[in-house]
Amino acid sequence: MAVNYGSKRIVVGAGYGFRDWLAQRVTAVLMALFTVVVLAQVLMPGEIGYDKWAGIFSAQWMKVLTFVVILSLAYHAWVGVRDIWMDYVKPVGLRLVLQVFSIVWLVGCAGWAIQVLWRL
Repeated sequence: MAVNYGSKRIVVGAGYGFRDWLAQRVTAVLMALFTVVVLAQVLMPGEIGYDKWAGIFSAQWMKVLTFVVILSLAYHAWVGVRDIWMDYVKPVGLRLVLQVFSIVWLVGCAGWAIQVLWRL
C-alpha cells in the first residue's frame, strides 16, 4: 500500500530553469574562449593598429568564431534581461513591451556588430 505524505508539489512559472542556466554557462564559456583567442593574437609582437586588427578578423575561422560569439552574446543578454523583466515587472502589457524592445535592440546590436566587423 502506497502512503503519500504532504501535498503534491505544483510547479508554476515559465519553466525555463535548467535550459537557461545551461545556456548562460555555455555562452559565457564561448565568450571567454573568444576573449583568450583575441588577446593571444593582440599580444603577439608588433604594433597594434588597423592592419593588425584587420588581419586578426580576416581569417575565415575567426569570422565564424566572431559570428558565433556575437550570437552567443545576444542570447546571453536576452536570457538575463528577460529574467529581469519577468521577475521585476508585474504588469503583463509593460513586460511584453519591454521584452519586444529588448529583442529588437539586441538584434539591432548584433546586426551592427556584424556590419562593423565585416563592412557589410
